[in-house]
Amino acid sequence: MNTGKRLLSIVLLTALAVFGMAFAAQAETLRPKVDNFILFFDHSGSMVQDNEMFKAHKLVLAKALALKMNDEIPLLGYQSGVNTFAPFDTQLTPRTYTRPAVASAVTAIDTKYDIYGRNTPMGFGLDKIDPVLASMKGRTALILFTDGNSNYGNDPVAEAKALYAKYPNLCIHIVSYADKAHGKEVVAQIRALKGCTVVGDPMVMTSAAGMKQFVRDVFYETAPEQAAAPRAMTPAPAPAGTCESITLGNMNFAFDKYMIVPDMVPALEQALSVLKNSSCSKFTVTGHTDSVGPVDYNQKLSERRANAVTKWLMEKGFQGKLSTEGKGKLEPKFDNTTADGRHLNRRVEISTN
Repeated sequence: MNTGKRLLSIVLLTALAVFGMAFAAQAETLRPKVDNFILFFDHSGSMVQDNEMFKAHKLVLAKALALKMNDEIPLLGYQSGVNTFAPFDTQLTPRTYTRPAVASAVTAIDTKYDIYGRNTPMGFGLDKIDPVLASMKGRTALILFTDGNSNYGNDPVAEAKALYAKYPNLCIHIVSYADKAHGKEVVAQIRALKGCTVVGDPMVMTSAAGMKQFVRDVFYETAPEQAAAPRAMTPAPAPAGTCESITLGNMNFAFDKYMIVPDMVPALEQALSVLKNSSCSKFTVTGHTDSVGPVDYNQKLSERRANAVTKWLMEKGFQGKLSTEGKGKLEPKFDNTTADGRHLNRRVEISTN
């Protein structure tokens, strides 16, 4: 082939590729589920203490996760803001959403303050966000990064309830770093107030698939593809055997129990959504226990926990292959000398094979 023909071939192939990409972009239209969103960070003393699961400061983790979320949010004309509470402050007043503005505001949040005498008035924070919500028109997502450890001031559940009563188009989504019983209870009660809430599990959201699913559930939906849309070329299928590796977060059980209870359903529903949207088709469901009791007994208990989660996922429509295994008490992640650590060790994890 002479140089002129070779050049013409390259130009034609490039044009076809661009043409195909243009139609592919047209085939999937994103529609915003909300008109506004606020990233709302707990700035209390407990948030600059280590989270037992990640072995790092909760607020540092929350900022990193929010920046990752910011990279994933599509530019659909939202109004956005960034606030903190305990004490209440404004990092970004509501304005048309741009990634650099939100990234700058999140990055600027201080994580090296003295925790001495610093209470957690979570209820006061929800009360003070009211004027910000009042300035926004339409549907609003309040994304709250917290460990739920409210120990001072107004009842946060009552304040959340009052906000819902005042703003029918509001939805509160909690990214929970709760590692104490009280914090977990506060988070659970606020999540239970309204069906629109999307569970923010940091363990799930650290995976690309988990973050994509959270952002999609909160921020946008995909419009149906138009049947008459022309196609320039059919995209090549993904290489066989390639899929993104993900690990879904802890699903914790009561002592000596393996049955699924209502408190576990939000985490299971999010896990199911991530699994269904993953390019993988094979996963391993692994059960674990705390250190109390004989090795043989805990091995069987961990297998029952894995089987219970697998059964729930299959009954809810997951079509992929799930294998189960139990690790008993042999692979603890947390401190078995504390009640909270033992609770976190009574877990099931889901990972790619």
